[in-house]
Amino acid sequence: MSRTETREDIVRIGSELIARGGFGQTGIDQILRKARVPKGSFYYYFSNKEEFGLAVIDRFASEMLETVRTRLRDESQTPLKRLRTHLEHGLMKVGGNECRRGCLIGDLGQELAHQNETFRLRLEEVFDLWKQEIASCLKKARSGGELSRSADVNQLAEFILSGWEGAILRAKVKHSVEPMRAFIDVLFGRVLTA
Repeated sequence: MSRTETREDIVRIGSELIARGGFGQTGIDQILRKARVPKGSFYYYFSNKEEFGLAVIDRFASEMLETVRTRLRDESQTPLKRLRTHLEHGLMKVGGNECRRGCLIGDLGQELAHQNETFRLRLEEVFDLWKQEIASCLKKARSGGELSRSADVNQLAEFILSGWEGAILRAKVKHSVEPMRAFIDVLFGRVLTA
């Protein structure tokens, strides 16, 4: 296995373990055992657990941004249909995991934002990129007549991102996608109207 593959394995396995147990509860030894990598190798790839944590954030953020862009830029659907499809996929994914796993970025934000400024700043950058994609989609909805011409797309994008992350948290606590379903229904039935 190449050095790049080994590093990617450590980050991938670490991401899975962190998604289940949190960053603070996931030990380096646990990750390395599962990755079948000697302990000294960790410090070859990462100077410390913080650097590793940033790699985990970057991996998930990159994959998720690609997914968000693909869905929200899909010209075969109207902009609001794209947004709804994106949220419905998220609901199915959380439901498919029996509401035990949500958004890794949201989970890490709740766990680490008040503990580590480096993590907080990186997580905010990720959320901001997602918000920009939502705002861009809403801008197209507004110009296409799906939204009122007076709609503040940046404010709506912030509302959608914050509300969605909150709905995911509630789904995990409730062990039901019901909060996510309620968010989608209210968003498209009452908030995003022409």
